[in-house]
This record gives sequence, C-alpha cells and structure tokens, in this order.
Amino acid sequence: MFHSSTVTQDTYFCREFGKRCLLDVQKPEWLNHRVKTSDVFALLQRENRPMTRAQLAASTGLARSTVAARVDTLLRLGLVAPYGDGRSTGGRPPSLLAVNPQARVVLAVDLGATHARAAVADLSGELLAEERADLDIADGPEAVLSWVEDAGRALLRRAGRPLADLAAVGIGLPGPVEHSTGRAINPPIMPGWDRYDVPARIQRAFAVPVLVDNDVNIMALGEQHAQFPEAQDLVFIKVSTGIGAGIIAGGELQRGAQGTAGDVGHIRVGRPSEVVCRCGNVGCLEAVAAGPALARTLREDGIDVDGAAGLVELVRSGDLQAIHAIRQAGRDLGGVLAMIVNFINPSVVVVGGALAAAGEQFVAGIREVVYARSLPLATEHLRIVTSVTGERSGVLGAAAMAIAHALSPEAIEEASLALSS
Repeated sequence: MFHSSTVTQDTYFCREFGKRCLLDVQKPEWLNHRVKTSDVFALLQRENRPMTRAQLAASTGLARSTVAARVDTLLRLGLVAPYGDGRSTGGRPPSLLAVNPQARVVLAVDLGATHARAAVADLSGELLAEERADLDIADGPEAVLSWVEDAGRALLRRAGRPLADLAAVGIGLPGPVEHSTGRAINPPIMPGWDRYDVPARIQRAFAVPVLVDNDVNIMALGEQHAQFPEAQDLVFIKVSTGIGAGIIAGGELQRGAQGTAGDVGHIRVGRPSEVVCRCGNVGCLEAVAAGPALARTLREDGIDVDGAAGLVELVRSGDLQAIHAIRQAGRDLGGVLAMIVNFINPSVVVVGGALAAAGEQFVAGIREVVYARSLPLATEHLRIVTSVTGERSGVLGAAAMAIAHALSPEAIEEASLALSS
C-alpha cells in the first residue's frame, strides 16, 4: 500500500509494515495526510531514544511543518516531552523529544481464587503503588469489584495521581473470559460471575476503557514484558489449584475463537489414569498433577498435607514421597508441554503458580519429558524456567494489557481528535 512502481521513488516510514517502504515522492502531500500522530509516536517508541523534529522528519519522510503539527499534538497530550537539547551544528541547539511515561497511569488488577492484588503503573509499566488482600472470588462480583474500586482510588492517592490521569484499567479473572466483552463465561470457581458485565461495573467508578482477560493470559504478558521482552514466542504455565497456559506466538497473545486457548488442564495425560476430573472426563492433567490432586495422593499414602503450599514445604524439607509426587507431576505436565513445544515452537516456557515454588524438583520432571519427546530442532534453544516475577506477574501483565490499549494508534488518534474539537 505504501509502494509505487514509478521510477521516481524514495523511502518513507510506514506504520503498517513497521519499516521504511517505497513511496512515489511526486505526491508528498498525500503522505503528509496519510501518516498520523500515532505514527510519529510509534517511531519514538520504536527508536527508544530522544529525537529532534528534524530526525523525525527524515525518518518519516514528512515535511517539517507536518512533523511539527504532529509533535505539537503529542506534546499537548503529554505523551511526548522535551528532553534536553540536541547537538548544535551552528546556532540554537535543536530540541530533543522523548516519550513521556509519566503522562498517564493505568490501574492493574489480578483477581485470584482467594486473593486480589492491585497496582497503579505508569506508561512504562513501572508499579507506583500496590495493594494485596485476601479475597474470595466466590463472594461474587459486586463484593469483589467494590474492593477493586476502593483499592483503585486509594492507590491513585498513594501514587499522587488525580483520577483524570487514569488512562485504562486492566483486570485478570481466574476463569474463562470473553475478551471482547470482558465477561466471564461459565467460570467453574466463580459463582455469580457468569456473563457479568465487569467493564460496565468498573466504569461506574472509572470512566476509562476497561480490559479483562483470564489470569493465565495476563501472567504470560507479565513475564514477557518484565523478563523476556525479546521473546516473541513464549508459553506460561500456571500450576496451582488448576492448570492453564498463556500462549504468546509471533508477539501476540493467542486467545482462540472463544477465549479458551491454553486450557491444557483438560488434556488427558499419557500414562493410564482413571481419576475423574471436575470436567467429567478421566485422566485429565489437572486431575492428576494440580495441587489438590497431589495433596490427595499424599494423604492416601498417609501423609498429612494441606494443599499446594503444604506439598511445597514437604518437598523443600526433603520428604521423599513428596519429591516423588512432584517429579511425577512434572513428567505429566512435560508430556503435554512436549506437544505444545512441537506445535508452537516457543523460545521460552515459564512455569508459575503455587507448585512452581517447589523449584528444580518440579521443573526437572518437566524438562525430562519435554526434551525426550520434542523434536531436537524445537528444543535446541528452548529455555524452561520458573517464574521470576512470581505473585506480581498478574498485575504486571494487567498493566501491560492496559498500557497497550492506552497507547494504541486508535486511542492516540481518538485523543488527538478530541483535542482538536
């Protein structure tokens, strides 16, 4: 679309392709109208360094007057700010411009089965204020989202930011979510939440865009943005009360047609098992390798253990039966992951959730099977690691989701139009 077959051509920055493309220079005014304010902002983001108006004009192929108009809009929106002075070639030094991460903030919320964590972050993803609470998701949407509203207001005050600075809200829920509407769909551990309009409820308090996804997806985003920003293909596995995966392929989070992509907990394990899963099938990964399943197995062997946390403590203390159980759970998970590795070919697999705290005993079982059953080319550079961000992965991912929306070309163009009206 930014290409021409004419002889007189030059290269210009193209937002659609994210690179310099060929364009007929006989119609520069067409390009000036085509390239938007968001294109100039995207260039500053991508370059990740201060630039002068002249450098922006040279990189985009726009006339300097057009660049000046786009930059003026970004300055008025606060998304770009002056950054010192450039090197002078004679006369007054040119002004440098850079993305301003302090321009706005987002509210990030991670809701689990029995906990809630919220944070306010700036546009770089840095958390400015956090709060955690023990909160049962089964208390229902009104009680839980009232906490979100109260926590959000308190966190904005602690961060010293007015409500007007809030650009978006990102929320993770511990169940299947229809991302386009932000509604939980038949969530198994969330009574009263089925098809509840979460965005509308939050927008009663905060009149900004509200994005909702399931907790594993936002954890995948959190790990990628915080620890593996270069990874375009990453799988995050959460192993706790249930087992789920967040899949990033080609740099994009994969949600599937109905938002159930990554529901690996209900894949049948390779070894014989007749354990009945809560989904009604037998031998599901979750039914044999999740925290409650392992605790049940140990109790049947006469070991008193209370859930995943108790199991992890036994493993750390060197209990042989607990170590055997966690290694077998790793192998069962590895069998499912081997299929994912062959199919998606990620560069990183991150293991998170309560059982990840068991460390190498758990991960060793996963690696044992993944490397044995996956294609050598698929595992040549594959890293299988435990989560570094831990309990904060959810809020970091919710922040990343909200920031991506707040800084999207559509949002910047909408704000630009509102500014000019």
